[in-house]
Amino acid sequence: MDRPTALTLVREFVKNESLVRHMLAVEAAMRFYAEKYGEDVETWGMAGLLHDFDWEIHPTLEEHPTAGAPILRQRGVPEPLVRAVLSHADHSGVTRETRMEKALFACDEITGLITAAALVRPSRALYDLEASSVKKKWKDRSFAAGANREEITKAAEEFGIELWEHVGNVILAMRRIAPDLGL
Repeated sequence: MDRPTALTLVREFVKNESLVRHMLAVEAAMRFYAEKYGEDVETWGMAGLLHDFDWEIHPTLEEHPTAGAPILRQRGVPEPLVRAVLSHADHSGVTRETRMEKALFACDEITGLITAAALVRPSRALYDLEASSVKKKWKDRSFAAGANREEITKAAEEFGIELWEHVGNVILAMRRIAPDLGL
């Protein structure tokens, strides 16, 4: 499966533009890390792009992403990508084993917190957002309350990267596609 086909699949199942932007942000972060670690950029990017494709049709933890996996398989998505999508959710029971799976878990939740931090800046942009600004917001639990800080911390540890270095990396990755993210 190539990126245009994956994006078509995403657009088929996802109508909420905020969710599409989230998946694009995770894709950008995954591509960043694939480059950093000498991995397959297209495969890693595809994992980020597809990871929440079924959230609107399966919006419960009991269903997402488990009920979406058969759709991915029917569409010819390679099994390592299906497994990565499944492993990004602790409740799926699929353990994260590969670097790509750990990266996807690490890049998922943090993009929402970074987006929220960018949106409260006077610029409403990523170009002037730094990890230190996100760190200040981190302490305020009412800010981006939906961003699970424990999961973000756990994911960075599991991926083997210091949390604030990770935040900086994801900001850089998201800047690459800032216009697509509206930031």
